[in-house]
Amino acid sequence: MLCQNCGKRPATTFLKKTVNGETSEWHLCAECAAKQGIGSMFGGFDLGNFWGSLFAEPSARAVADTVRCEGCGHSFREIVDSGKAGCPECYTTFYDQLLPSIQRIHGKTRHTGKVPSSGGEEIKKENEIERLRRELSECIAEQQYEKCAELRDRIQALEKENSGGTAEK
Repeated sequence: MLCQNCGKRPATTFLKKTVNGETSEWHLCAECAAKQGIGSMFGGFDLGNFWGSLFAEPSARAVADTVRCEGCGHSFREIVDSGKAGCPECYTTFYDQLLPSIQRIHGKTRHTGKVPSSGGEEIKKENEIERLRRELSECIAEQQYEKCAELRDRIQALEKENSGGTAEK
């Protein structure tokens, strides 16, 4: 959608105003919004810094523009500003800066995806082993040693099945 004021640039600011029961909507580009003073309506609150803080610690932000991805040439600051990585290589280049944000947003840092219902038995067993290991850690912390022994035996059995009968003990 183009800016309703200048008609040249894409609208990035959307304003909805209701006065005496009448609602009006404005779709403005960043330049026209700034000219009309709409960008300052947050009372000095810098929205760019707010979103940037989700992606980087202050010390990391200082270096954000010096390191660039070899795949696409984006800096970390450009990724923060757009909210999108430029290419798959960005995840490797900016791993340390992206990891905390990915953890906060998704709750985990490892993509598991879906396991096909027909097949994927080995993956299902690996996921079950991982789940049992987490449960074992919890049981150890709670000092539930009988349950720990059961979980350990179950993990060893699944590992033996996955390795074709040659599990290490």
